[in-house]
Amino acid sequence: MNIGLIGSGGREHALCKKIYESELTKKIVCFPGNAGTSKLAINVDVNILDFKKILKLINFYKIDLVIVGPEEPLVGGIVDFLKKNKVKVFGPNKYAAKLEGSKSFMKLICAQNNIPTAKFKICIKSEQVNKFLRKCILPVVVKADGLAAGKGVIICKTKKQVRNETKKIFSGRFKSSKKVILEEFLEGIEASYFVIADNNTFKFFGTAQDHKRVYENDKGPNTGGMGAYSPSPIITKTLERKIISRIIKPTLKALKKRKNSYNGFLYAGLMIKNNDPYLIEYNIRMGDPECQVILPRLKTDFVKILNYAIENKLKKAKIKWSQDKSMTIVLCSKGYPGQYKKDVKIKHLNKVRLAKNDNIYHAGTRFKKNQLVSCGGRVLNITSNGKKLSVLRKRIITIIKKINWKKGFFRKDIGWKAIKYENY
Repeated sequence: MNIGLIGSGGREHALCKKIYESELTKKIVCFPGNAGTSKLAINVDVNILDFKKILKLINFYKIDLVIVGPEEPLVGGIVDFLKKNKVKVFGPNKYAAKLEGSKSFMKLICAQNNIPTAKFKICIKSEQVNKFLRKCILPVVVKADGLAAGKGVIICKTKKQVRNETKKIFSGRFKSSKKVILEEFLEGIEASYFVIADNNTFKFFGTAQDHKRVYENDKGPNTGGMGAYSPSPIITKTLERKIISRIIKPTLKALKKRKNSYNGFLYAGLMIKNNDPYLIEYNIRMGDPECQVILPRLKTDFVKILNYAIENKLKKAKIKWSQDKSMTIVLCSKGYPGQYKKDVKIKHLNKVRLAKNDNIYHAGTRFKKNQLVSCGGRVLNITSNGKKLSVLRKRIITIIKKINWKKGFFRKDIGWKAIKYENY
């Protein structure tokens, strides 16, 4: 099969590597890909929201299957567009993609189907915010309704901060929506639970925990993710049963009832409080950097699984996982998540020797005049698999030191909670 992969981040490099390993894969074309995917695939520079241009390229490269990595084209309806043009594609349709594309849509699904989540209020004007503040307990979580590239969630400790942040969103800070969701703050432990779904059923597709804050000890502003590990030690069999029965099944049933069955990866961002799961958010694709620690543990042919899902035969799939643990640490450009320089040379990467269980996934990289340079905030994901997270972290940090990129920084405490309490 000739396979098209849409996206350019660390997630897409991890997907590309798994696609490359499949016995069904003949050729991979990445739209647009990065420096890492260029070693495994043909990279084609194209705007991933220009669906007509992508369709022309799909036809030109005689692509048999398209896999969509990031959320923006999914929310924009690329699956509907490609299916209408008789292209085989993996991912949810535009309606189902609202689970991530609109937080108010997701919250109303929860309210209508008794799915446990934080108490909330959907606001479109300041008077509604003020009314909520008269009764609320601080802190309050302010969320932009639409996609916001990981920057649309703010934990506010004062009422003044709530008013300021909501005003920014009402004024159009994010192009996707001027709607605000105010939410109670839930104290607990975050975890991520993944499934792959077709129109009839779903299968488990891994667990992970990531680190969103930019600085060690979980300080500083939120990022797209500074590192992750898999599996999540907090998700026991008992807790998993609760996640499936209270959150996953009711969501999939609700969409099916609305005649828009979910087909694709579904990622539940959870808060675990008193051993009960609460849905914080849904993502309609593999997470980044969670994908980079889940896929290395997958033993089953990845493309075969996707084919089963597309053909609504997922029930037949037997998905096998390695018992090893996996960790990734993200090497970022200095200044991220704020301002950072682009096109900074990364000189020593080709000199780094990796063991069989190590991977370096490219995220914000490209080649400029045959020189590897950075072109994003999150630049490289250094990943390792093995028996103990504490050993994996030391191994990854050793690799990062060998890369010796002076213009980068990383968190040295990824996995600290699991390592601290690790008998897992």
